[in-house]
Amino acid sequence: MTVPVTVVILNWNGRHWLEKFLPSVTASTYSHLHILVVDNASTDDSVDFVRKKYPQIQVEVMEENHGFAEGNNRALAFIDTPYFILLNSDVEVTPQWLEPLIARMEAQPEIAALQPKIRAHFDKTSFEYAGASGGWMDRFAYPFCRGRIFDTLEKDHGQYESPEEIFWATGACCCIRTEVVQKIGLFQPEFFAHMEEIDFCWRAKNFGYQIWVEPTSVVYHVGGGALPKENPRKTFLNVRNSLACMYLNLPAGQRFPKVFFRLILDGVWGIKALLSWDWGTIKAILKAHFAFYGQLGTWNRRRKETYAEQKPSRPQAGYFPKSIVWQYFVRGKKRFSELKAPGKPA
Repeated sequence: MTVPVTVVILNWNGRHWLEKFLPSVTASTYSHLHILVVDNASTDDSVDFVRKKYPQIQVEVMEENHGFAEGNNRALAFIDTPYFILLNSDVEVTPQWLEPLIARMEAQPEIAALQPKIRAHFDKTSFEYAGASGGWMDRFAYPFCRGRIFDTLEKDHGQYESPEEIFWATGACCCIRTEVVQKIGLFQPEFFAHMEEIDFCWRAKNFGYQIWVEPTSVVYHVGGGALPKENPRKTFLNVRNSLACMYLNLPAGQRFPKVFFRLILDGVWGIKALLSWDWGTIKAILKAHFAFYGQLGTWNRRRKETYAEQKPSRPQAGYFPKSIVWQYFVRGKKRFSELKAPGKPA
């Protein structure tokens, strides 16, 4: 018997993406699929379009824009299936994309979240920035992927085809076990957007679950559909939320040393931006650090609530015990395959 699955598409003024990519979702061959569009108070005609064009799709409208994090949190109230898929509105799926994901989840109950292989929609031979073939994390909480390190995207030649345990699965297309969310929660609402899936995956790993990639499932992501990569707002959210991820999920003895070193690395990034007269990036980095420190009370409360009994552990699978910044910018290691096999976590 086919296990029922809910695909959750969070929408905000995305009529053009829904019109372009919903047909691929509705053409999925998976037989027990429920599609849910959660609208974050759009001001375009997204809702009317979906209701008229796709009456079989459930649409729920939020009273305000809650962002990616809280918007998806609120979608949980409408999910009653064992698994749900978070799917960005700017993702094109392939007809049989769901079958390998659910088969993997069914076979391995220790998996909390699982992503497919993500290729770029506008260059379908290349990996896409947000996820590629599985997310990794370095010792200072800089995320990278099999197939993408910083802005270097590799061509997909089948070099990362193995299904394996990773550190984080992309929120652009992520299959999540509902019962895990009921135990540990989903996203931190304060994040608004960006890095929230990494925080969730890190938390799940701390509770003993695994995160995997299943490359036999392939989808195509436009990327930056809602907020372009170079947007200062995106820089602010990524920096602040990355610091929060570290503070929330690292073992107690590692929090302050690693957050301090991130301050130094972000300072170097700021100097590089200054040399390029990139004032937007400089302001975003400074604003992010001040926002993070200003919210320490919130992060402390969230950490105590989350880890009242289960304590954060040293990361394992998908963890790179060195600095990816050093490997990439100093040693010139631009491809995931060029990195040495990770040793024990440091």
